[in-house]
Amino acid sequence: MNALHPIDPVRPTDPSPEQVWYTSYGSNMQLERLAFYLRGGRPPGAGRDCPGCRDPRLPARSLAVELTGALYFATESPVWGGGRAFYDPRAQGRVLARAHLLSAEQFSDVAAQEMYREPGGRLDLADVLARGRSVLGRGRYETLVCAGRLEGLPVLTFTAPWAMDEVPWNAPSAAYLRLLADGLLSAGAWDTDAVASYLAACPGAAGQWSEQAVRGLLRPTP
Repeated sequence: MNALHPIDPVRPTDPSPEQVWYTSYGSNMQLERLAFYLRGGRPPGAGRDCPGCRDPRLPARSLAVELTGALYFATESPVWGGGRAFYDPRAQGRVLARAHLLSAEQFSDVAAQEMYREPGGRLDLADVLARGRSVLGRGRYETLVCAGRLEGLPVLTFTAPWAMDEVPWNAPSAAYLRLLADGLLSAGAWDTDAVASYLAACPGAAGQWSEQAVRGLLRPTP
C-alpha cells in the first residue's frame, strides 16, 4: 500500500506561495472528477459545465493524508441527492483525504468553481495562512482552511462556515458514497474495510449506512 504522509500542523510563513496542496475530503479525491475542474467540461450527473482552470494540467502529485477534525454530511446535493461532505477542523477525530499538488493559481480557480464564482482571479492566502481559517462568504464551500504544511507547502481546503453541530445532518446517496470511497481507495493508503468503516461512522451517514452496506457499494457491478 502507499504511504500515509503526515501533515506538520505548523503553518507556512510565506504569505504568497506559488504551490499548495489542495486537500480534498470529498468528490475531488478522485482524480477523474477533479480533472473536470482543471480542464473544464461537465462531470457525470452534473447540471452545469465547469469552466476549468487557466492552467488545465493535472496535479503534479497526489498523496494520501489525514486531517485533524471530522467529516460530516449535510445540506442537499442537487447532483447526487442526499448530503454533501463537509469538514469541521475544530471537531475531534480524523479525516481521510487526498492532497493534490497544484499551483496557487489552480487552487484559486478550483475554489472559485466550488464557490459558484467565475475563475480567473487569485485568492489572497495571507489571512488563512496566518490564522488557519478565512471566511470568504456564507456559502457552503466559501471558508478556507489551512491544516498545516506538507513538504514545506500549505495544506489548503475549503468547507462551510458553520460548525458540525450547527446544521442538520443529511445521509449521503449511494452514488456519492461510492465516489468518495473510490477516491480514498485510489490513494492506496487504506483498504476496503478501513474506508467502509470510516465512511459509515461519519455524522449523517452513521445510523443510515452500515459498514456492510458501504462495502456492498464497492463491489463490481455484475
